[in-house]
Amino acid sequence: MAEAARLPVLIVLHQEHSTPGRVGRLLAERGHLLDIRRPRFGDPLPQTLELHAGAVVFGGPMSANDPDDWVKREIDWIGVALDEKKPLLGLCLGAQMLSKHLGGRVDPHPSGLAEIGYYPLKPTTTGRRFASETGAPWPSHVYQWHREGLDCPPGGELLAEGADFPNQAFRVGPAAFGLQFHPEVTHAMIYRWTTRASERLSLPGAQASHLHHRGRFMYDPAVALWLDAFLDHWLAAGAAPARPQPASGLAIARAPAA
Repeated sequence: MAEAARLPVLIVLHQEHSTPGRVGRLLAERGHLLDIRRPRFGDPLPQTLELHAGAVVFGGPMSANDPDDWVKREIDWIGVALDEKKPLLGLCLGAQMLSKHLGGRVDPHPSGLAEIGYYPLKPTTTGRRFASETGAPWPSHVYQWHREGLDCPPGGELLAEGADFPNQAFRVGPAAFGLQFHPEVTHAMIYRWTTRASERLSLPGAQASHLHHRGRFMYDPAVALWLDAFLDHWLAAGAAPARPQPASGLAIARAPAA
């Protein structure tokens, strides 16, 4: 694990000013540099993850069903991490891309509902066993920002469920995870999202802005504890790392912005 801690983690972002938030901070605290790439803006993704400890694919306002070439290339690229059995974590859009790569569907809610705010999370039997094995107890509520849902893909294990969007967390093999929700959000990110994308708060099922901030104070301590334990398991779940070397590529950050 000490050797793996010297390898960077690939961070895939989808907007010009997006940050890896709390996930990035926790990875940096564990000794990882962050190899930040934005394929939407022309950044290449590596042909191998041999020189990375793992990869995190974050969210964005676009859809995994969009016809853009970069979306299709990124969905195809997910196979690199899966083939090499490297730790892979998809968050919201990233989870939908992972599901789609494996043959799952990504679709809007049949009644047009959105999840934007804090919503209950219920672990499955497999998810409860996972929590017991890893010491990562699931939080009761998690932060959401999406209008499409995902399938638990063929070969995947469903770990946690929701009410309106049933598939909330899944695992594929020992090291690939998809989370429909956003454990990475910081207080600053919630403020920014609810301000700059305030029109989304009027969608059916979305919560008013004050409920986002109240929910953070009520539920985020449990999310933070879960994420801290989860990342330790996730980093240890992949194949044995290669000899550490500087990662080729683009901006490597020592600490993420909030």
